[in-house]
Amino acid sequence: MGIMVDGVWRSDTWVRDNEGHFQRDPTTFRFQVVDEPGARFVPEAGRYHLYVSYACPWAHRTLMARALLGLEDVIDVSVVHPHMLDEGWSFDTDFPNTTGDRLHDNEFLREVYSRADANYSGRVTVPVLWDTKERTIVNNESREIIRMLSTVFAPLGTTSIDLAPQALQGVIDERIDAIYEPINNGVYRCGFATTQEAYEEALGELFEALGRWEKHLGEHRYLAGDTFSEADLCMFPTLLRFDPVYYGHFKCNLNHVYELPNLWNYLLEIYQMPGVAETCHIDHIQQHYYYSHDMINPTRVVPRGPMLHHLAAHDRDRLVGALATRG
Repeated sequence: MGIMVDGVWRSDTWVRDNEGHFQRDPTTFRFQVVDEPGARFVPEAGRYHLYVSYACPWAHRTLMARALLGLEDVIDVSVVHPHMLDEGWSFDTDFPNTTGDRLHDNEFLREVYSRADANYSGRVTVPVLWDTKERTIVNNESREIIRMLSTVFAPLGTTSIDLAPQALQGVIDERIDAIYEPINNGVYRCGFATTQEAYEEALGELFEALGRWEKHLGEHRYLAGDTFSEADLCMFPTLLRFDPVYYGHFKCNLNHVYELPNLWNYLLEIYQMPGVAETCHIDHIQQHYYYSHDMINPTRVVPRGPMLHHLAAHDRDRLVGALATRG
């Protein structure tokens, strides 16, 4: 993982503290698209572009929201190569379903950041929401991007799904906060820990949280109760990657997700929602983690298993719940 310093790229490693704990840098572009007269960034079809990796769980959230809301013709997408090496995310197209940079024909994602800020300092991450009118990055924080898609962009889509009902937004935000550190970031805290103590701490918090949500999902269909929401968009990408990558590569191996029946059936239901499966690319996911993280997997051998059946029947219809609609 590299970093830019005053607009200059240099190779680097993930940041850790003195006790071996993985630390994630904050995102830096935090502008908002708002439906207000005179605003700099307003929702318009065809104006904005998403840069994503199919491998990245944070980018996956935005792709799921885009699909469920029917925004594919409103916001176009460029997909990077799954290998993130010394030069960072690249736009190489020698892997299935990569697209190159559809806007600027750049070679590397860092060039997109340089276009937005020639003196940029920080990590070069996905997702990136780019504004073709202002020619800059609007936002690179996945949680804020999905909220914009769910609210100001949603009326431009082809479905009436509401992923963030106004009355539930407080609960949704609380659920997203609750799963972030122990689960979404917790798998990385396990995988990138450099001391036994840091690993054990992260692993304990991860599986304690998974156990809590396993119990919750035995009684409630979704994280925010009986309404599918952005909170579920934030849980699903981590669960999808758990058995193919995090269990082995990141040493999160106390249980597979498929051994936790409520979480597994929850994963199956979401995978089978219209448009979601098309956002799930296990080949990109495994290639990225096992090949890019040579400090964990120096041979860069990518496993072929496990063989998971995401189209198997699920049992979630036993619980009351649905996707909310607008209007």
